[in-house]
Amino acid sequence: MELYALEVFLTIASEKSFSRAARMLYRTQPAVSLALQRLEQELGEKLIDRGPKDFTLTDAGHTVLEYARRFVSLRQELGNSLAELRDHSAGRLSIGANESTTLYLLRHIQRYRELFPKIKVTVRRSLSSKIPNELLDGNLEMGVISYDPGGDRLTSKIIYTDWLAFVVSPKHRLAKRKSVSVEELGGETFIAHNVVSPYRDVVVRTFRDRQVPLQMEIEMPTIETIRKLVQSNLGVAFLPRMCVEQEIEQKILCEVHVKEMHLERKIRLVYPTHRALSHAAQAFLELVG
Repeated sequence: MELYALEVFLTIASEKSFSRAARMLYRTQPAVSLALQRLEQELGEKLIDRGPKDFTLTDAGHTVLEYARRFVSLRQELGNSLAELRDHSAGRLSIGANESTTLYLLRHIQRYRELFPKIKVTVRRSLSSKIPNELLDGNLEMGVISYDPGGDRLTSKIIYTDWLAFVVSPKHRLAKRKSVSVEELGGETFIAHNVVSPYRDVVVRTFRDRQVPLQMEIEMPTIETIRKLVQSNLGVAFLPRMCVEQEIEQKILCEVHVKEMHLERKIRLVYPTHRALSHAAQAFLELVG
């Protein structure tokens, strides 16, 4: 089986179009179709159900797609390794992070780029809960998460310790308070992040254990939207301190200490334990250390 045929199939599946795949690969559309037909014949399975306007992957197609991604990833690793042997500053680094953990990478990436300007750095937005599996599957080389992934298949290194900050608008009734109790927050409207998080679970559990109602009447997909709603005094929120640091300094948000809650947020750089890191990744690991 030729890797080229798998790359053609991967491009078709990603682009969801034979014509776009042909343009991406700098091939004619008939050549792309022929490569797919030969791959299907070799595997003895139909990979794509073609319709009059679009197509869908078969069950076999979904299976082959996952392996195609791994093969292409391995080829990229090989190319990176060979390039790094010739030039220690060449190669690429891919890191998975979610919206908030990306912030903890910024100063490290700035320093890294100063030291290794020829290395291409890609930070791919991923759900924090999926990063461990993406690392183990070879789709990412490193990841940044805010929890311990557990087990011995991944190694994690704490690169920053943050905490959840309770923030309100300067116009809010609690804005001038230094601290409050959980009981005083029973009537507040909380703006929640609608992403699965162990820290959200801790907040919910703390309110439940103290029999205080937690009114999460608004849920938003990004920290940025939550921050803006809090600034507009439409509710209050618990957010990572680093994500609101600038707003607190500029006094567009106020941080109020909640006596019963001090939730540390340890930011970890994670990578597969038993897989050799590229020179680019090893250099990044040493930098953040």
